[in-house]
Amino acid sequence: MKQFKDIAYIYYLSDNVTLDKHKSGKWMYFFDIKNGIDFADKVCRDAVEKGIVQEAKYTNPLTIEFNPFAKNKDTGLVCFYLEIDDMEAHKRVINYFIENNMIKKTKLGRYYNNSFKLDDQTRAGDYGDDFVSELKLEQLIDLTTGEWIAD
Repeated sequence: MKQFKDIAYIYYLSDNVTLDKHKSGKWMYFFDIKNGIDFADKVCRDAVEKGIVQEAKYTNPLTIEFNPFAKNKDTGLVCFYLEIDDMEAHKRVINYFIENNMIKKTKLGRYYNNSFKLDDQTRAGDYGDDFVSELKLEQLIDLTTGEWIAD
């Protein structure tokens, strides 16, 4: 496993990353930058070490104040990378997110319907209303129970 840092993120990568540039994307987890750094580092390192994903990253807390990409200086971001058509990888990631309480719930106890974002969408600047996800959590699990509905 390799680790490196840049102005925006701290990365963990397996020794052999084979993600297709046009099929890869990420499931995201947002955290409190002041209280969540240790957790973010732990889950990113753990997910790559265990083979949940080939690549994970989280917001670099030492540079967030002058990071031009950080829109909210109080919120960090964790990204777990996989290919959109790799259903086994989606199962590993979503199960890991559920086990580690990384998917928030509504007041009624349902999981939020998070979106998978392709890297091509990020490179194209698709954010906010311009972003339309090809894959949402509700296509994979029952948002009430967390049980898998997709094969």
